[in-house]
Amino acid sequence: MYCTISDFIQEWNREASLTQAVLDRLTDESLTQRVDHEGRTLGEIAWHFTTNIPEYLQHFGVRMSADYLGKKVPASAKEIAHVFTEISQGASEAIAEQWNDVSLQEVQNAFGRQETNATIFFGLIKHIVHHRGQVTVLMRQAGVVPFGVYGPTREGVSS
Repeated sequence: MYCTISDFIQEWNREASLTQAVLDRLTDESLTQRVDHEGRTLGEIAWHFTTNIPEYLQHFGVRMSADYLGKKVPASAKEIAHVFTEISQGASEAIAEQWNDVSLQEVQNAFGRQETNATIFFGLIKHIVHHRGQVTVLMRQAGVVPFGVYGPTREGVSS
């Protein structure tokens, strides 16, 4: 778990970089890919985890702009990727400016459980990682080769 803001920011930036690499491979056409007729589209999932970052952080006391909340999912993959860059960098800066190492150990109610802020921040990263996995599966279904997040894709491994 994170003991310092620096530890968290380092992990946040690493995971944001990996997520950015996934989003940068999206195509406009791939954004409409669905798991099934009732599920979210790839674009809706990517937009959800992108715009949820400031909402989540504000809920737990980090002030940052939430200009994109409630806005329609863009039809442009490049726009989604650009907004993710903007929001993830803004989150990193807001946390570094507003919180300190002691803040990480403070406890608050998180979805009905008492958790430290470090655990709450870890939950945000896990939320993004969860949806990033969904996005990579939908990318394959849409004919887009995903970025190898924690290792190479099958296309990146020589037989």
